[in-house]
Amino acid sequence: MKLSLELVFTAILAATAAEAALDAKIKAKGKVYYGNIIDRNTINDGTIQNILNTEFGAITAENSWKWDSIEPSRGNFQFGNADSIANWATSRGKLIRGHTLVWHSQLPGWVNSVNDRNTLTQVITNHINQVAGRYRGRVYAWDVVNEVLEDNGNWRNSVFYRVLGEEFVHLAFRTARTADPDAKLYINDYNLDYAGPKIDNTLALVQRLRTAGTPIDGIGTQAHLVVGRIAAFDSQLQRLGATGLDVAITELDIRIPKPVDQAKLQQQQRDYNTVTASCVNLPQCVGITIWGVSDRYSWVDSTFPSDDAPLLWDDSNRRKIAYDGVDQALN
Repeated sequence: MKLSLELVFTAILAATAAEAALDAKIKAKGKVYYGNIIDRNTINDGTIQNILNTEFGAITAENSWKWDSIEPSRGNFQFGNADSIANWATSRGKLIRGHTLVWHSQLPGWVNSVNDRNTLTQVITNHINQVAGRYRGRVYAWDVVNEVLEDNGNWRNSVFYRVLGEEFVHLAFRTARTADPDAKLYINDYNLDYAGPKIDNTLALVQRLRTAGTPIDGIGTQAHLVVGRIAAFDSQLQRLGATGLDVAITELDIRIPKPVDQAKLQQQQRDYNTVTASCVNLPQCVGITIWGVSDRYSWVDSTFPSDDAPLLWDDSNRRKIAYDGVDQALN
């Protein structure tokens, strides 16, 4: 009887593990989180909330922590929507990724009009101190600077680079470390998934930051991918990991060129499996954030109208086989 009970208990444990949420499974692999996004457009959707509560352990605000939402005019900080996301996450025991402190996009016009070094230095410093300082001790990681390079590897022609040059990156990281000293500090960008000048120059920038003693803890690769075009993903993720810094997949979605059919959905399943396995197998990769729960709410619809269906749940909030691709990689 004792042996039989042990076998039953073992079987129950195995079944429970197989049915565990994605976050629990990736943590069992030694990682920190499997995350997703939430914001005003989804925070009141009960089905989305239930999926986030059940499956995911970290939260990123899709838009409400960006500069134009928080500081629409100089010194006028509006934290209502940002606070609602922070409170939603902390009340449910979720980690928070702060996204993002310095970014050229979704930037209010008053910032873009600054053309004086001292003024812009004050503006960046104050914004980071106010935002990171408000959530000090509550945020696991900050995307301190976001998308600073073009795909050709050149500096993006943002107000930050035009006025301050590369120094704005050092300034942002130093200020963030003081404002929220226990948070992980990341540089974050897209199209680091392919060999070429963008990832080359990102890695060179990271090395310059470290040589200068500028505090940086991690590299975020957004991973906005296209079905069937991820052959280089694993090798490039390993290049990021070779820095010795933490690596995170921060905005993962894998969109499908229309029309969506079963063959493409099956390829999407394989691609999600590959990306998840790449993180699991890389010691420096701490976690994955999917950029949306349901295809119904994805940014892909408006940004890439010829593509569709990038996420793990469909427009009706039903699990897709893409979910199985993630699940298999974690099992």
